[in-house]
Amino acid sequence: MALLDSLKGKNVLMGLAIGIGAAVLAPVVVPIIASAAKPLAKAAIKGGITAYRKGREVIAEVKEVAEDVVAEAKAEAAETQQEQEIITTPGEGGK
Repeated sequence: MALLDSLKGKNVLMGLAIGIGAAVLAPVVVPIIASAAKPLAKAAIKGGITAYRKGREVIAEVKEVAEDVVAEAKAEAAETQQEQEIITTPGEGGK
């Protein structure tokens, strides 16, 4: 137990030294990190905006193709229905 008690004191002193060191270095290190992070953040935001715009274009194209397919299917269904009506009701026009 004596070993653990001696390590606890060293941990507190080590933590205190690290905290003081960080407090002293923070005013120097933070602006450097901030100046490096700003261009990275701007690039990430620009990339996100570009991806969003491209995604909207792709979705618009897919929507247009889907609308065309639906319109074609409706036209074919109407044509098929008209053909079936003509075949099933021959001679009703002569009454």
